[in-house]
Amino acid sequence: MDTITLWAFVALAGAATLVGFSKSAVSGANTVSLAIFAAVLPARESTGVLLPLLIVGDVFAVYNYRRHADWATLVRLFPAVAAGVVAGTVFMLWADDTAVRTSIGAILLFMTGVTLWRRRAARKAQEAGKADEAGKAEKAGEGRGSARLKAGSYGVLGGFTTMVANAGGPVMSMYLLSAGFRKLGFLGTSAWFFLIVNVAKVPFSVGLGLIDGDSLLLDAALVLFVIPGAFLGRAVVDRINQRLFERLVIAATVVGGAQLLLR
Repeated sequence: MDTITLWAFVALAGAATLVGFSKSAVSGANTVSLAIFAAVLPARESTGVLLPLLIVGDVFAVYNYRRHADWATLVRLFPAVAAGVVAGTVFMLWADDTAVRTSIGAILLFMTGVTLWRRRAARKAQEAGKADEAGKAEKAGEGRGSARLKAGSYGVLGGFTTMVANAGGPVMSMYLLSAGFRKLGFLGTSAWFFLIVNVAKVPFSVGLGLIDGDSLLLDAALVLFVIPGAFLGRAVVDRINQRLFERLVIAATVVGGAQLLLR
């Protein structure tokens, strides 16, 4: 890994702080972190540096929200996520930096568009006096078969994007929001999900050469900035109302996806 300038390290330190904050408060904000890492470091190498920092943030998130996880949702997602991780590993065997950035940016923006469309459709149904049907559609994907399909598609995309560029957060945020999760349930389910998935990704990342001695040395310096971000997020999360919370998640996803796609 090339020598990092002072300003580059400052940018990475700010992104590391945002990692901690995103894990404790606004999950989608993590896309901004991955965009900064991909801008400062080569895109492939950036994923190896970022992964251990994400795991540290996940530990704090699980500690804060461990009682609010929906394990039925997690069990439903994990098989599809595993398939996505394997597909992402295969992709990383041949993808260059441009392919990584373009693919992830396009997926993030696409998933944001899908979620906004679903939420708009639900609002229209409610306005038409079909609140019960809209709620069921938002919570269960309009039936068990559709719910399984939705969990499978989001799971594969989440596994793929988290393996390729640690960008599974926005995809899973969109899934949990579309499923009607409230703030604490969202954070608790997301915390356990990513702690388990990110730890499971470590052997794959080591095998791909994304995590090595140089990346771990940089992590040792940056981890000090994750911790205050996690405490800051925990301090402000109760002050963020549900509507603002959802808007921040979606806005952060759009910003991060656009940065990756347009760079």
